[in-house]
Amino acid sequence: MADPETGEMATLVDQSPADGSRPQGMINDGIAVHSATGQIFWTDMGRPAERDGTIMRCEKDGSGLTTVLAAGGAFTPKQLKIDEAAGKLYWSDREGMAVKRCNLDGSEIETLVITGNPVTDKGDETRWCVGIALDPGRGHVYWTQKGGDNASQGMIRRINMVMPRGSSATSRKDMLTLFARLPEPIDLELDLGARKIYWTDRGDNTISCAPLDRAGTYDPAVRVDREVLLSGLREAIGIALDPPRNRMAFTSLGGEVGVAAMDGSQRRMLPSAPGMLTGICWA
Repeated sequence: MADPETGEMATLVDQSPADGSRPQGMINDGIAVHSATGQIFWTDMGRPAERDGTIMRCEKDGSGLTTVLAAGGAFTPKQLKIDEAAGKLYWSDREGMAVKRCNLDGSEIETLVITGNPVTDKGDETRWCVGIALDPGRGHVYWTQKGGDNASQGMIRRINMVMPRGSSATSRKDMLTLFARLPEPIDLELDLGARKIYWTDRGDNTISCAPLDRAGTYDPAVRVDREVLLSGLREAIGIALDPPRNRMAFTSLGGEVGVAAMDGSQRRMLPSAPGMLTGICWA
């Protein structure tokens, strides 16, 4: 964790081997904090070629390390969100080509969307689900499909939390594509008060926002209401909003962690340890 004003950092959990080497198959990615309990949940992608991803949990001080979802419950879980009222964890599963949820204790795993077959569609990055965001009040789940590296194949899509009658995970009658042909969208956040969607893009290394609701029909491939708020990041990944304080935090694979106002102004980079940074959240 880090103090957003001073940049002072503290390590809460360190799963590295005692000899200082990198754990094999351990790539932490999505992170979320339960506001009522202070418990921290995060995803471990595991090895991208194998179905061995996990979801972990600890107390707010880093103690009580617990496996919520054992290896095999997910393929390569990425961004993670909590629906506290419903007691659910939601995540996008990249090579698993799916959007999933489970109870806070890891039970009752449900697949909400299947975008491809991990075996027959292996390597098809247009089907990879990465970012995720929730609007529990309206019953919506949003996610990104990143596409190839800066290939303008990325999408932002939405479904209902409740499966419509006659639908299945492979055939959702309620699926809506908000954006298409984005460079390479990664993580998502929602400002539900302002009805805006924010996302990082690893293709053009930006943070953008756009209206969450569009009236009437439109072509998601040619929307012109995307507003680029920050640019020049080193492979933008994580984003977290704090609307009451008009601030956002962000990370990059280039090892950056920063804060800014929600319009992109007052950008300030914090000191960070060397290495790749992925998910981020406010606590």
